[in-house]
Amino acid sequence: MKITALLLTSLGLVIGTHTFAADTPSIKPTAADVRYGDQERQKLDIYSPPAAKNLPVVFWIHGGGWQGGDKTSVQLKPEAFVAKGYVFVSTNYRLLPNVEMLSIFQDVSKSLGWVHKNIAKHGGDPSRIIVGGHSAGAQLAALLCTDERYLKAEGVPFSVLKGCFPVDGDTYDIPAMIETAETRLRAHGFPMPKLGHRVKFGNTPERHREYSAVTHTTKGKGIPPFLILFVADHPDNTMQAQRFEVALKEASVPVKAFGARETNHTRINTELGLDGDVSTKELFVFAADCVRK
Repeated sequence: MKITALLLTSLGLVIGTHTFAADTPSIKPTAADVRYGDQERQKLDIYSPPAAKNLPVVFWIHGGGWQGGDKTSVQLKPEAFVAKGYVFVSTNYRLLPNVEMLSIFQDVSKSLGWVHKNIAKHGGDPSRIIVGGHSAGAQLAALLCTDERYLKAEGVPFSVLKGCFPVDGDTYDIPAMIETAETRLRAHGFPMPKLGHRVKFGNTPERHREYSAVTHTTKGKGIPPFLILFVADHPDNTMQAQRFEVALKEASVPVKAFGARETNHTRINTELGLDGDVSTKELFVFAADCVRK
């Protein structure tokens, strides 16, 4: 029995008093598979409290290496945010290798554009949106909230973005991550990955810089406050979080990088919304400050 429980815990299936499948939301969406575009994966789910009206909105972007994942990979987050008076939106987007990386950026921007135009019908306040994402979704959230061109194309001003919380991303500075990963492989005599970050992000130094959030963290753009959550025991993600934090501070953007200990890349995501979780505590304090009128 103890062995079974240990295995389930290590797989992220049992956390505290909650039991849930790894990719199952804790509550049902109030509006599911809402289309924001014509393509099959251009859909989103909305979770609203009963009789919701003019509530702040959390816009969530799933991870999966830009190649996988789904909008249903939200676990406790919808229930936790809805209980605190937020409308929670989780979006899908097209994936590599079916589209290029630029199409993914455009998809999440288009999705947020739909939310800005339509979320009032679901009880949300289109002028108070917080953007978050895990892993690949962290990179997408960070880029969306620092490079204003993507949202501008959808008619969304930066002023409606009240905060951003990327969770354990490793690609806020893509050239640095490529150099780190490839140097490690080279030093130990391993071959370069066929579909590593270098290839995923366009295989040119110009695109690697262009798709890095740190490139776009400049003063006077209205970049929203950031809470960068990361696993403190993972050196690459720690350095990326700290690098991004420095860039945001230099751009006079309010920012806090918070490293959680005794966790991992999967658990920091699945445990968001869990009572007693240190990252959750930081997140809800941050969110409340961001949307306070």
